[in-house]
Amino acid sequence: MKAKICITLKAGLLDAQGKTIKQALESLGFQGVQGVRVGKYLEIELNHGSVGATRKDVERMCQKLLANPIVETYRIDLGS
Repeated sequence: MKAKICITLKAGLLDAQGKTIKQALESLGFQGVQGVRVGKYLEIELNHGSVGATRKDVERMCQKLLANPIVETYRIDLGS
């Protein structure tokens, strides 16, 4: 089973990298960009018997290593 994980800064926190990208896009002539948020995307292959066990392990991975729960949120999508 494949877990797809998207990690982003929590809403309201300054995303300095996103701000820099927005400014660069505007300087290249791309108008109308309202905002840019930068995050991380991971795909993890797991060999678990059930969706529940997979989700539980991936949640633990995010909480212990992959995401900083103080400043980041994450979304997990499970697929085959």
